[in-house]
Amino acid sequence: MMEQYKEEYISRIQKVQDYIEQNYGKNMTTEELASVAGFSKYHFNRIFKSVMDESLLQYVNRVRMENALFILAHRQDRNMTDVAYEIGFGDSAIFSRAFKAYYGMSPLAYRKKYSTNCKENLFLSEYNKSEKKKKWVEEPFPNTGEVRIENIESKDLVYIRHVGTYKSLGRVFAKWMHELFRLAHKQGLLRQEENQFLVMYHDNPEFGDEKHFRTSLCITVPVGCSAKEEGKLGVTKLTGGLYAVGHYEIKPGQFEDAWDHMYRNWLMMSGYVPRNACPYEVYLNNPKEDKEGLIKVDIYVPIEPI
Repeated sequence: MMEQYKEEYISRIQKVQDYIEQNYGKNMTTEELASVAGFSKYHFNRIFKSVMDESLLQYVNRVRMENALFILAHRQDRNMTDVAYEIGFGDSAIFSRAFKAYYGMSPLAYRKKYSTNCKENLFLSEYNKSEKKKKWVEEPFPNTGEVRIENIESKDLVYIRHVGTYKSLGRVFAKWMHELFRLAHKQGLLRQEENQFLVMYHDNPEFGDEKHFRTSLCITVPVGCSAKEEGKLGVTKLTGGLYAVGHYEIKPGQFEDAWDHMYRNWLMMSGYVPRNACPYEVYLNNPKEDKEGLIKVDIYVPIEPI
């Protein structure tokens, strides 16, 4: 029973995480976020800190600043005023001061530094490799993959969320995936050929602190079905819109190469830029049933035209 109470608290804070992720560019009040969680505003800050190990203000500020890093690095078309407004600051000067206080350099200095050191790879499936990042090598990824553009409709999802390093995720991945399917089956949400199993990455490992990385193991909810929160199981929506979809048939150790192919080899030459939404992987097979032990996976990167 005590474990159920704990899961209820975590589930409510995860709803707040989702809400902040979707609205960090707006002015959110403590009362508003407490209402999302269903907690009293008088106790909400203490509850949030006890679950997340950082205060609500620290969390919101970190999410905004990490998104600012991403925009400064990958959206050269956005000036400082654009970036400030997008992450919730009403003035570029205030944003610049806050950014410098947080990172020790101005936004312009960071953008210049990043542009001259842009060979650092962006790897999102880091739980498939060692903690030490693989350095860029001249030998290209042998499987170039096939990339297509799709306009994806918004979908309902059920999920179990992990917070922490990708290495720690790897240790519980199979167990949590089994639990996700068990809870989805309990609610009658599993329908043959109608569900997709996907892994969604809420934080960008290029800019964030790995101990705070949020990764959601998700199953799409079939049309006509209604999902409800239960224990570790949360309910959210997949953001619709334009996505680049790369299809890969790879070995477990090649996830980083596949993501690198998407961002380096395809995206930079595509005429598109990353859109502010979460990338994710959709798993298409059981590698244990593949003769070569290959994982068939589609990588979805949210994009918009330059």
